[in-house]
Amino acid sequence: MEEEGVKDLTKTLVSTRSLILEKAVLTNDAGPPKWQLGFCFVDDTPPTPEATEELLNRIAFIRSTHYGAFWDFTSDLSSKDTAYTALALPLHTDTTYFTDPAGLQMFHCLSHTLPSSSHATQSSLGGQSTLLDGFSAASHLHTQSPHHYSTLSTIPVPTHSSGEPTLSITPALRSAGFPVFNHDPPSSIPTPGALTQIRWNNDDRATKTSWESPQQMAQWYAAAQAWTNILRDEGNVLRFKLEPGRPLIFDNWRMLHGREAFVGKRRVCGGYRRRDRSSPFDDDISRERANFGFLRVALVNYDDFLSRYLMTNFGREDILRRI
Repeated sequence: MEEEGVKDLTKTLVSTRSLILEKAVLTNDAGPPKWQLGFCFVDDTPPTPEATEELLNRIAFIRSTHYGAFWDFTSDLSSKDTAYTALALPLHTDTTYFTDPAGLQMFHCLSHTLPSSSHATQSSLGGQSTLLDGFSAASHLHTQSPHHYSTLSTIPVPTHSSGEPTLSITPALRSAGFPVFNHDPPSSIPTPGALTQIRWNNDDRATKTSWESPQQMAQWYAAAQAWTNILRDEGNVLRFKLEPGRPLIFDNWRMLHGREAFVGKRRVCGGYRRRDRSSPFDDDISRERANFGFLRVALVNYDDFLSRYLMTNFGREDILRRI
């Protein structure tokens, strides 16, 4: 996995896209992999779960969630999530329902085979992946309308994951949720220069009933529509096919990802990695300590714990009515 083998798509995007994805490089030197924020591919990785998990562990500890730690899945709905189907997935970030969303994310397509008794061909299987640089998209929105940018930076949005019958996960430390755009340091006049995290997944967005006024509700939906228009602009989206032997690693706080619908059997493996303020490869929990007091040491799994506690004591129907 030499640096020369990493496919950098920046040059193509510079000439064909209005939103530029930042160069990302992964090398195989004596230490753990190194990169710049954004995304990268790792060529010549053996297309096996074992080699992929080893690569993830070279970066840092794999983050365990209700999906498990290392995933190896097909479209069999083994987890009650649209990722475990063959449906198209719009651009989004993962785990918006966690207090601390996943930082790095890896996908490695191990195989994509033709369906039995079908006239489909390799070229018609579908399943292309999509990527969009959320930071650049947010900056574009700020240029278009600072008011819309401020709205998505200040109004919290409730989120949840309630597909599994035994789980209903929400941000344990912020029941009202978080804004779409999050900044460090926070400011009454937020700007893209301080943007650190994007939380956007319509499929995980819960019902918001705590509007200050009908005007605020209309204001948020107008801003969300303007944001969605940028995400739907094909000039801003990178499309490509995940290939065996070429895992994709990206920053889930910055990059939005998606997938086209597909046919056939598609086997994908990968996992999550925590991200903190200083480095995606540093396991220091100083950021959580600064923000969340006593609960910070157990923060990674606290949302899952609270979900299990509430479901056990109050039941699924009661919990879903509260969301």
